Amino acid sequence: MEYMKHHCADIFKCYSTSAMQIDGKWHYLFATEDKGVCLDFSDDFKLNGTVWEGPGGTMSIVPIPGKPNQFLAVQEFFPTFNAPNAKIVWAEYIDEAWVIHPFIDLPYVHRFDLLHRDGVTYFVAGSLCTSKQDRDDWSDPGKILVGILPDHWTQPMELKSVKDKLTRHHGYSRGKWEGKVAGFFTADEGVFALVPPGEGDLDWNVTQLMDRRVSDISVFDIDGDGVDEFITIEPFHGNAYVVNKLIGKEYVEVYRYPGELDFAHVVWGGKLNGVPTLLGAARRLNKELFMIRYDETKGFVTTVLETGFGPSNIFVVNRQDGDHILVCNREQGEAAVFTTKG
Repeated sequence: MEYMKHHCADIFKCYSTSAMQIDGKWHYLFATEDKGVCLDFSDDFKLNGTVWEGPGGTMSIVPIPGKPNQFLAVQEFFPTFNAPNAKIVWAEYIDEAWVIHPFIDLPYVHRFDLLHRDGVTYFVAGSLCTSKQDRDDWSDPGKILVGILPDHWTQPMELKSVKDKLTRHHGYSRGKWEGKVAGFFTADEGVFALVPPGEGDLDWNVTQLMDRRVSDISVFDIDGDGVDEFITIEPFHGNAYVVNKLIGKEYVEVYRYPGELDFAHVVWGGKLNGVPTLLGAARRLNKELFMIRYDETKGFVTTVLETGFGPSNIFVVNRQDGDHILVCNREQGEAAVFTTKG
């Protein structure tokens, strides 16, 4: 694969990224986890403008289905691991400027998503914990919270817990489970698939699929056999990047990244320029960003794209002229985009 890195901006503790198309133009969003900005860039890496100057503390940014100029985001997730004042805000792009509305207070919310099924958009979220005495206190575990997203930010949203007692409830990936759209949540207790109710269903379905300590997950069929693998970082902020394959009724480790990792934090699976690809990264030690592809003869083939920058999160934009990888180089304080071909 050919690739080239483009520096967009210096953002202290750059943590969260996403992308959306508005009136045919791409908007690449990068935000700090610290107190500070979220910035908006064009797909040629020029600054469109500032989404917000603060308060910051952004863990996740999620475009709203069916509303091409709007997204939800976490704010005020600070200080690290101890965020009782965390909240979700609702952003709108109006007259070439971003307008930010308060939406819902949600203490300790780390990951969230919007799942659309049978005409309904569901809000799903994972709280890192429920309360803390200090940053190292994990005695009050987190929950999976769900609700129906209203049509407008002024309307209330009721949330309920569908799963509790999730310690270090950190990771999330969207995927499919038993043919239905699903959210996959991770914690010390394992991996859980959450399926929203469809027509005729009485309630949400939560299924435990692994019982190992998992920090982060991506759900993707990397070897092309028609069954999704679970690509995991283990344990919490751990040193193992693992591909787990469903063999019988159990997910079994079939590959482990061979390099030494510390504070692994990025795991992504999908098609990059049409080729099944995994991406991963770590925030300490070598601070590398790496790519893995599967070859029927050679098995898993790894390419290191960059070292020394310590990514926290990425977002992939599939494009006809070559896919873009948006990278939050948290340890270097950089928002960057990798253009790719092949």
